[in-house]
Amino acid sequence: MKKLFTLFALLACFIGAKAEWVEDYSIDYSTHTGFPFYVMGYVPEWVNGIMTDYGAMYKYVQVTDDAEETSSDIVTTAGGVQYYKIAVTKPAWHQYFIADNIPTELDGSYKVTAMVRASEACTINVNMGWGWGSGEQASASVNIGTDWQEVEWEYTGIGGTSCNLVAQPGDVTATIEWQWVKVGHDKREGRPTVWLEQLENGDAETPWADPNVRFDDKENNFKICAWGKEKGNNLNEDGGSDPHPATIELEEGTTNHVFVVHGALADSPVDANGNNAWEWDNQFWIESPQQWKAGTQIKLHFRYKASRDAKAATQIHHQNPSDYQHWQAVGDVNFTTEWQEFDKVFSWPSDGARADDTGWSVAFNLNVSVQEPMDFYFDDLSWSIMQLDEGYFVASSNTTTGLAYDFDNATEFTQGSRFLTARVGTAGKQETWVNEVMISTIRGNDQAFKGATLKPSGTVVSGTWLDYTEASLAKIKLPAAGVWDITIAPNYGQMKFDKVEGEEDKQPIEINPNPTVVVVNGVERDDLADGTDNDGNVVIKEEEGGTGQPWDNQFFIQANRPLDAGEETVIQFKYKASKDAKVSTQCHVLPGDYIHWGAIGDVNFTTAEQTFEMDFTIPAEANSGDRKMQTIAFNMAEIREACDYTVWDVVWKLKDNTESLIDQTGGKNFFVKVGAGTSPEVVDGIVSIVADGTNNGNGAIYNIAGQRVSSSYKGIVIQNGKKYIAK
Repeated sequence: MKKLFTLFALLACFIGAKAEWVEDYSIDYSTHTGFPFYVMGYVPEWVNGIMTDYGAMYKYVQVTDDAEETSSDIVTTAGGVQYYKIAVTKPAWHQYFIADNIPTELDGSYKVTAMVRASEACTINVNMGWGWGSGEQASASVNIGTDWQEVEWEYTGIGGTSCNLVAQPGDVTATIEWQWVKVGHDKREGRPTVWLEQLENGDAETPWADPNVRFDDKENNFKICAWGKEKGNNLNEDGGSDPHPATIELEEGTTNHVFVVHGALADSPVDANGNNAWEWDNQFWIESPQQWKAGTQIKLHFRYKASRDAKAATQIHHQNPSDYQHWQAVGDVNFTTEWQEFDKVFSWPSDGARADDTGWSVAFNLNVSVQEPMDFYFDDLSWSIMQLDEGYFVASSNTTTGLAYDFDNATEFTQGSRFLTARVGTAGKQETWVNEVMISTIRGNDQAFKGATLKPSGTVVSGTWLDYTEASLAKIKLPAAGVWDITIAPNYGQMKFDKVEGEEDKQPIEINPNPTVVVVNGVERDDLADGTDNDGNVVIKEEEGGTGQPWDNQFFIQANRPLDAGEETVIQFKYKASKDAKVSTQCHVLPGDYIHWGAIGDVNFTTAEQTFEMDFTIPAEANSGDRKMQTIAFNMAEIREACDYTVWDVVWKLKDNTESLIDQTGGKNFFVKVGAGTSPEVVDGIVSIVADGTNNGNGAIYNIAGQRVSSSYKGIVIQNGKKYIAK
């Protein structure tokens, strides 16, 4: 079917001046019969259309011939994979998806609404994620009551174009029931969009100039708009099947040509996670004529049908079809035996894992729901992008005064005799001063602008050249609010910032270690039982015992202010313990108010004195609306045994040395929690030992003011971190 190609198509609508509420995603669990998402070790069950989490006293083991544990209670997912439901003797930390494939915008803000209840009131963590690396999730704390109710929570600063929601009840033992989940956002006013169509042979009528072009021929493969892969066809040296230019055939009973994938029997096994590894045994690709950066807006159109009903999943691949980039493209496509029209505008996603973080093709995994041989048909492929300004542009904001970014009117850099230059802010008008900018190579669409930004290699210092690289959503913090001249040298990959007027730049200050010595007398964790092996040796049986947790004993370092995601800090301290012990760390708001599982990683204590130092960038997961990280928590009950931990000479500062995040004397920034069910207590005047910079946690006696006293002292004293009355 010949198409009439148009060079430009105008999207003839303006969004109203007022913000418009847009629902981006919804899932009604009653429309499913089993868990429909990727299984992360725990399998919510379906009870009368309700997705039910039976709590931390159960675990789920995939049904296999060699399963180490079995049960008569078997749970089946929507994909047909079976799991044994097994009771455990202590709470097992658990998490699971509640939504997936949510279309999002870079730096967007989203509200989630869920109909949910629990057998006991509880608070759980729910992450909105666009990847699995550090900084690729936003976190929210969700309170769930015992009656059915709509619960709402929000996320800001989303860094991806396709997200999931992962509920993390952790060790909560209550039963949690979910009816539905909805996700939406306020869409602001935008400019009309002009679309430029870029496929010239998407109607299957134009034969390939060279049908022998290989899929990995980067000089030519983008000239072919459709690629196919059929299991057993076009075999490679490893015994697998390589992509080939998609087959073009006459549509039965017509003179119209279509693209066809004759899908062979998909027979790859189920993988270790219980997922169907045969999903990509047969595939189809729509190849772009050029690569796209993260955030680029794409309009995709095609006609499609199959020889039987089936569902296909979609991914983003790099220039070579089969070179996987990102797990999500345009969502699932449901084929029927009748021709259907597919139209969708989507943002080109980022995987964040490769230097060439660009994509070329949309891949269709054709065996998601059907393993048997079948044929898939495609026609009238149309690949369009927004018409955008190209060059160098800068948008600015002031995070203190609330001056917001205006990407539509971003300032274009002008060409000088040697460099490109631009100014942000207006001289003589303090209300225009800015303290943050974004520099992009595209203007005309917010998402495209954010996806094509430039990131300097280090902290901005007025008058200093910095190397830069391409990166999506790169916000550049300036040393002070003011009017700034920006210079770019594209040929050298460098940029420079010069302050014209404004506040005084923050200057480095002298930062000394806080000499407070904190001793945490960690008590034995009540969750393990000893046993003996055949030789009579004592064996720790971690699957038996009480309800202890790694956070039963804790030490906290609390900053003097909440910290923003992306702030670069340095953490230093000296440390030792009465025995070798691993200590994990978390991000908290205030001590005891958990927000994210990852902080500075594990700290391995030994009986010898050690020094810890680490550059620590505040992760995006540690910021959720008004809840911002302020505390590093040390879990000092990772080992079962009682253990005395000593920490001193603590430094927590900004990386540029312009601010100490804790006081340099006294113990008010340090908190200790000893034993399950206890609350954090400030160290100052209770368990601190104020010393002269050396570790005196050796049995010396101190009064509650932190002054060293003799053994004859009468009254309240502290020795080795323990408070008691000396008579």
